[in-house]
Amino acid sequence: MVSWNLLRLLAHRGGNFAMLSALLAPALLVSAGGVLDLASAYVERSDMQARLDAAMLAAAGQADASGRETQARRFLGLDTTGTQLSEGVSFSIKANSDGSITGNYQRTVANRFLGIAGLPVFKVGVSTTVVAGEAAPASGSGCIYALGNISQTVLINSGANVKSSKCEVHVHSTSNPAFIMNAGASVDTAHFCVKGSNYIKNGGTLTNLQTSCAAAADPYADKLPEPAVPASCTTSGTMDGATITLQPGKHCATTFNGSPTITFKPGLHIISGRMIINSGATVKAEGVTFYFPDVNSEIRANGGLSFTATAPTSGTYKGILMYEKTSDAGNNRYSQQYVFNGSKGETLEGIIHLPNRDVTYNSTTEQTSKITLVVNSIIMNASNWKIEPYTGGAGSSAVASAGPRIAR
Repeated sequence: MVSWNLLRLLAHRGGNFAMLSALLAPALLVSAGGVLDLASAYVERSDMQARLDAAMLAAAGQADASGRETQARRFLGLDTTGTQLSEGVSFSIKANSDGSITGNYQRTVANRFLGIAGLPVFKVGVSTTVVAGEAAPASGSGCIYALGNISQTVLINSGANVKSSKCEVHVHSTSNPAFIMNAGASVDTAHFCVKGSNYIKNGGTLTNLQTSCAAAADPYADKLPEPAVPASCTTSGTMDGATITLQPGKHCATTFNGSPTITFKPGLHIISGRMIINSGATVKAEGVTFYFPDVNSEIRANGGLSFTATAPTSGTYKGILMYEKTSDAGNNRYSQQYVFNGSKGETLEGIIHLPNRDVTYNSTTEQTSKITLVVNSIIMNASNWKIEPYTGGAGSSAVASAGPRIAR
């Protein structure tokens, strides 16, 4: 039989345990909850750091302090009108003596548990320093630069299929819409950067789109050597034959009858006027540079064409596959159409600098083309286009500025 003394002892000890548990419960809750609050603050800080990095890289592309501030705030989702930021949020940019810029971003993160202990918020702050790019050979990850500030600078029609693991597309238009993409198209690139914020997407697949983006400038503006154009023509008029070989020189308003195999020998080929190549022809141009002395000069391929062309690997025109005169302001005012029609297969390698052309691309690539394409505007029609950035570099006069980088 249990004695009354034992029962009183158990009751006494149970009461102490209950009291102790009641006293420890808030401390245990704060301790366990504090771990969750710390983890939440850590996640928020990582997100803030990633957003600030992107904001500062975008800001570095602006010319003045006001532009840098506005661009960075836009990326961070902060007020851009210069009014007071929300309570607990602060952001600043400062220019450093070495030319770099530093951004500091701070905000408060509410605690769900530590408030019990008198710590209602954490102050979370991050910092990023960005240094300007240094002079480097004009090659990199940019594949397509559409420079025109016009409506529909890029039009991606149904059936367009563009595939690249490293290529970046830079669209300079701030018009409405800057670009249009229609259903049944697929553009899969490493980055699709649009300076404006307005666009129309009627369907299709477009990866890595970023609007209100600091679109990279033309890397070859005023840097490519313009040759003297001879008065006389090396070839001109209509040419017949199943096999035709063209020596370097000036080709004036040339048309090829039938469906020949046309070989351009290595060197500089100046295309004056329109060169017409009929359907079914095969074009081979290895170690070749095509130069257009005005916007009315072009190679017009009438579809059904096989076209293989590579730029020189040395000399004055190293890396330049196709380009036009840009030093004449009068010539630059009137952009003209240029059509790529290698529908049976096209393989290109080198710089294609046509900033005064509204390019239409109808070609299919049998192998991956390695190009840097600079145009005024571009229409991508039904085509299978595999491209990667051209990284072979250009002649000694073609030097561009490498992009800004994070120093932190």
